[in-house]
Amino acid sequence: MNTNEHEYEPTPELERLVERVIGAVYEVSNVLGCGFLEKVYERALIRELALRGVSAKLHVSFPVSYKGARVGYYIADIVVENSLILELKCVDAFSNTDIAQSINYLRASGLHLALLINFQKPKAEWKRLIRS
Repeated sequence: MNTNEHEYEPTPELERLVERVIGAVYEVSNVLGCGFLEKVYERALIRELALRGVSAKLHVSFPVSYKGARVGYYIADIVVENSLILELKCVDAFSNTDIAQSINYLRASGLHLALLINFQKPKAEWKRLIRS
C-alpha cells in the first residue's frame, strides 16, 4: 500500500469490492483447479462474479492517445463495477511485462486499481497494482 499522503487510497467501498472479487477468484481456483487456458478462467470468473451480484464486463477497450491523437487501444480482460481492472494470467510467475501491461491498462482507463491474477498454481495468486 502506498504511504505517501498524496498517493491514491482506495475507498472503503472499493476495498470491499476487492475482497468480494478475491473471494470469487479463490472459488474459481478451487472449483476448476489449474491447467486451463485464460479464457476458461475469464468466463468462470465472470459467471462467479454474476452469481455474487457483482457487475463485470469482459474485454473492455480503452483508447490510448498521444498528443491529442488516438494511437491505439488497450483491452483489459475484465472490468468490475467500472472501478477495478482484472488482468488474468496462467503463468509460472508474474513478469515485469505482466505488471507493466496492467499499469498501462490503469493509465489508459483512468482507473486507479488493478488486480493481476494468476491461475497457473493450485491456489490462485494475485498482485494489487495502484496508479497514483
